[in-house]
Amino acid sequence: MSAELTGLRVKEVLDSLTASGQAEAGEVLVRELMAFYSAGLARLVELLPPGVLTPLLDDRLVAGLLALHDLHPEDVTARIARAVADFAVEVVGFDRDSGVLALRKVSGCGCGSSAMEDVESALSCHAPEVTAVELERPPAPLLQIGARPPAAAEVR
Repeated sequence: MSAELTGLRVKEVLDSLTASGQAEAGEVLVRELMAFYSAGLARLVELLPPGVLTPLLDDRLVAGLLALHDLHPEDVTARIARAVADFAVEVVGFDRDSGVLALRKVSGCGCGSSAMEDVESALSCHAPEVTAVELERPPAPLLQIGARPPAAAEVR
């Protein structure tokens, strides 16, 4: 189970309710349940001793739940860094207004389409504020072809 899959399932159910004319009731139900869980999680986080939550922040399910309910103790910049830490990318910038995150590839491999899907999946759990990812590729190394440097003086 993940925040991503749960979100997709909820969307499917709401879509089916929309098709049957019950969209408003479904949305009210989701809002009420979210408010209930959010209040319970907020109380739980409040009652935890200091530092207990810290080791749980790397868990994608816990991080996604905390971020979803605006209870994650880290700001969005720290959560983005946590999400991309295991990938061969560096953060170039994040536009909070548009939700676009710019990343730069930092090594020769590791950012194929499946790797980018993994990056986007990690971001969806740790930083749902990110709505799109743009990958900047580093410029290709310049290959210079020229005359051979002068030969060093021969040692006799």
